[in-house]
Amino acid sequence: MTPIPTKQRKFTADHRNKTDLNIYTEDFKGDSIFGIIKFKAPLKWDKIIQITALHLVFFYGIYAYDYDNHIFYTTIWSFTTGGIAGLGVTGGAHRLWTHRSYKANTLLRAILMCCFSLAGQNTLFDWVRDHRVHHKYSETDADPHNSNRGFFFAHVGWLMMHKHPDVIKRGRQIDMSDVLNDPVVQFHQKYFIPLKMLLCFIIPTIIPVYFWNETWEASIIQQCIFRYVSSLHFTWSVNSAAHMWGYRPYDRRINPSENRFVSVIAMGEGWHNYHHVFPWDYKAAELGNYKLNLTTMWLDIFAKLGWAWDMKQPSEELIKRTIVKYGDGTHPIYGDQYHDHQHVEEVPVPKDDDTSNLIIYNRKSE
Repeated sequence: MTPIPTKQRKFTADHRNKTDLNIYTEDFKGDSIFGIIKFKAPLKWDKIIQITALHLVFFYGIYAYDYDNHIFYTTIWSFTTGGIAGLGVTGGAHRLWTHRSYKANTLLRAILMCCFSLAGQNTLFDWVRDHRVHHKYSETDADPHNSNRGFFFAHVGWLMMHKHPDVIKRGRQIDMSDVLNDPVVQFHQKYFIPLKMLLCFIIPTIIPVYFWNETWEASIIQQCIFRYVSSLHFTWSVNSAAHMWGYRPYDRRINPSENRFVSVIAMGEGWHNYHHVFPWDYKAAELGNYKLNLTTMWLDIFAKLGWAWDMKQPSEELIKRTIVKYGDGTHPIYGDQYHDHQHVEEVPVPKDDDTSNLIIYNRKSE
């Protein structure tokens, strides 16, 4: 391959292995704003402008919205579409396609794909790849939204900057064959833009106008701004707040935490310490009820319909032994006088040079 002259190089984001990683790494230099605010990575100015503009419109919408002529049905519709979109992210992109914590028939996969399109996020391929890398190299430079770089970076800043070379390197090593071989995902990849525009913005906006005579302005503000921006932040909070604040009853050595607030707004995704220890559990939590885990409720309904099966869970004994050996002592189990301190063979302590483990632990001083 003929080397590209330095002056002709253009710093581009990785897209399906098209970027030369050596050139990408060599050109990876931190940007600064007015020479005052310095960053560790090159900035994506197009994303910065888009995200900033979206939030400026959001705040303007709060000011300009016609509250006097508000139609209650429109708000109910916004919560409904927000919940459907959330299920596409939590039950679809996350628990099904990323972690394979259960199996689903073609009908359910198609429904979840449409729900995910309603959320208006990245393609399923990109979402799954980034999340698998996140789990395998959590809180390292290979983590797309490494929370050790601060709340803002983990929440939204990582979308405004080019990925660290380690993220791309490790992302290329992730096995994505199962995702690429799924006809539903193939359809989503092929028609990503039309699906996103149609299901996230156009249809949700049209329905209030034609079914209960909502104004176009109010419908656009509620669906394309209020609901969309809110759902983005609900998803982002799992990467930020749930990696920084909360208890660690299952493994005190890692950043992911049990965050009740995130669990409420993210439909059960805030029980994050548990999830990073047992990522294959379809519940993404140890909870036995649905009060703070609506995603699990829907998955159980689909299982009863026969649309979902092979719902994976760790044994109660494994959970107990993991709590006792690695937890921070905040789990209610300590009130049950459980004192089995056996070594947990099912959850081996990873070696420092072993990158094959699902989780790279962030060891903290004890």
